[in-house]
Amino acid sequence: MYVRFFSKLSLLISILALPQFITSTSAPQSFLCSSVLAADTKELGKEGDNGDEGAKGDNGRNGDNLTVFADGSPMTLDLTGGDGMPGEAGAKGEDASCEQQSKEVGKNLRGADGGHGGDGGDGGVGGNGGSLTVYTTNQEHLKQIYVIAAGGEGGVPGKGGEGGVGCQCESPYWNEETCSGKPGSPDYKCSTQEFQCADGYSGKKGRSARKGREGKVGNLTLINLDKSLAPDAPQVTMPIRELKTRGFTLSRNIWKSKDNASSLFAPGSIIADKYKELVARHEHSVLMVWDAPQPVEEYGDQEITLSLQGENKAGVSLPEDTWLETQTIQRDKLTELFVFNAVRTKDVDKLSIEDISGQGANLKLTILDKAEKSNIIATDFQVKYLVNEKSIRRSIFGSDRGDYTSQYRGSVPSEAIVQDGNLFTLQLGKLPIPQEYLQPGIKIDVEVIAKRSLGDNSMVKKLSKRATIKSVDAES
Repeated sequence: MYVRFFSKLSLLISILALPQFITSTSAPQSFLCSSVLAADTKELGKEGDNGDEGAKGDNGRNGDNLTVFADGSPMTLDLTGGDGMPGEAGAKGEDASCEQQSKEVGKNLRGADGGHGGDGGDGGVGGNGGSLTVYTTNQEHLKQIYVIAAGGEGGVPGKGGEGGVGCQCESPYWNEETCSGKPGSPDYKCSTQEFQCADGYSGKKGRSARKGREGKVGNLTLINLDKSLAPDAPQVTMPIRELKTRGFTLSRNIWKSKDNASSLFAPGSIIADKYKELVARHEHSVLMVWDAPQPVEEYGDQEITLSLQGENKAGVSLPEDTWLETQTIQRDKLTELFVFNAVRTKDVDKLSIEDISGQGANLKLTILDKAEKSNIIATDFQVKYLVNEKSIRRSIFGSDRGDYTSQYRGSVPSEAIVQDGNLFTLQLGKLPIPQEYLQPGIKIDVEVIAKRSLGDNSMVKKLSKRATIKSVDAES
């Protein structure tokens, strides 16, 4: 008894020596116990495992989507979504695995804790109500339809599992005797020390889960027609061969959002308040008439893009890889696209300067169209005529000073152009260029800008050539 009293007195003195931690004599017993056990403690038994979390409930199935033609006949339509399934309960935490308490351990003991209970599984989400599409030319016919498109109920939540039980002490206090020295000798001493055992905690109960969300109510789509509605097709890109063969009808459905859908049906019907109604359908057809001398098969893979513009107009975007000479004619809800000529873009700029010949008023430059498309492509020319000052000074003064300077820059008039199929002859001598710059021995630099066009298409090709004007005798 003396030793136990001394042990508790020593503990009290130790606590009073730390006023910064303990400021009141009414400190909780749990603090005192933990202070004693914290010094050198051994766990009694083994902690229990936590319980598994409960599985989430399966979601309810969605209601069927349905399309009907209302003609006044009574109908009952059940488009209800299925209920969500209940969530599973969390598993109970395992009890601690306990062992018999020994009083010869030389340490304080603490019972092992029980495992926490598993959280419950959430309830499954209710299925959505099915969507209803109704075709009718008389909305009064909907009064003969009783529809239930409610969403399914959310699943019941799973409960949390109970916590496992911790190990309990058989003896909360006990004494152990410790001796030193040899029995019978003067230095032989024995003392008695008190030890404690604290009970393990039970595991916490798992969290209860959430109820599943209720499914959404199904929607109504109302179409004021007695035949199936074709889908929107406000834009399309298609090959020329296909457009020429069957044409295409552009379309756009015009919808309006309205409220109070349930009032359209038989009393007691359940459907989402907002619904959409078809109020117009815009259509416009496009046909292609191939009136070009080139075979359509050569250009059938090229694609044309059609688009519906406004209520009754077709936009036509022609291919980039092909030039088409076209004209469109619109009659009511039909656009006819006439094609008069076609050429591949890659063949438009295959021009090259072949030769510069002649002198004086007969100086000329020839250009060849290697793609042989000049019978359908219009070509305009501009020329920049430059002469080398050195060659002029040499021929007149015997000097080598100077460089190229411009003596003419402008369009080549039609009377100065001779076209023979795919060969163009630009009669430079007929341009307003001073005669001294057209004489033999003069070095010239001719820059040509050829503008080629077909219908609404056009592009520019730049060419240049340097030469020395030769005398007629030298050429022959």
